Amino acid sequence: MSSNFDKFQKRRLISSYFSVVLSVFLVLFLLGVLGLFIINSKQLADDFKEKIAMTVFFKNEANDSIIKAFNTELKRAPFARSFVYVTKEKAAKEHTDIIGEDFLTFLGENPLLNSYDIHLKADYVERDSIVKIENRFRKNAMISDIVYDKQLVNLVNDNIRKVSMWILIISGFLTVIAVLLINSSLRLSIHSNRFIIKTMQMVGATKAFIRKPFVMRSVKLGMLGAGLAIIALIALLLYVDTNFPGLGILEDKALTGLVLVAVFGLGVLITWVSTHFATQRFLNLRTDDLY
Repeated sequence: MSSNFDKFQKRRLISSYFSVVLSVFLVLFLLGVLGLFIINSKQLADDFKEKIAMTVFFKNEANDSIIKAFNTELKRAPFARSFVYVTKEKAAKEHTDIIGEDFLTFLGENPLLNSYDIHLKADYVERDSIVKIENRFRKNAMISDIVYDKQLVNLVNDNIRKVSMWILIISGFLTVIAVLLINSSLRLSIHSNRFIIKTMQMVGATKAFIRKPFVMRSVKLGMLGAGLAIIALIALLLYVDTNFPGLGILEDKALTGLVLVAVFGLGVLITWVSTHFATQRFLNLRTDDLY
């Protein structure tokens, strides 16, 4: 009879441990996916911003020395990510390839202008920053016109702000749910040992002494759940990088590593705090309230 009871207690204990590890794993995996999405969404947004080109057209009077001086200015400029000089002959050829017909035969001359296609760094693709750059270029008397998609710049920045705000709200909401779920699982685990806790207290054991083994056990379970979550996140990263290499999801290894470390740290911190308060609750209960 005693053997059957011991087996039942052991199965119940294993079930309790399993539920804690599973809840920690699932919650931290979801938080890790969200964290990876946040850091990569910024990178994707930056890549999209840097694909918006600003085209600077020069007057026909601009000679080679003026073009070279502008090239040198761009090399020194902190806002220029990349740039390419497009001669009017090259531009005419590109137009001919697009429309499928040589328009120069009708016009008799090339109406296009020499130009620079400039791709700005993501931090400078902002409404105020890009206007300052445009005003700086317009001070050059040899520049005929500056063209870029102003509406697209405004639209991209407005949408990024909206998406970032919602991501922060969702992150906060999921974090609260994560703490509540893990805390609930740990409280159930501690609840099954409430009589042991009170018995130890009645024979004179201090609260810190009683609390220590429960906290250590929960932290170990939290580390196990966090470790499984990290393994699952790494597998997910490798899968996405293999099947969608264009996303460059593993390019920023520092931030990716930071997310994985944060997942592990959360697993330890949440289980430690939850177990501390759960055991404290039963330590403060009267014996009659245990029933």
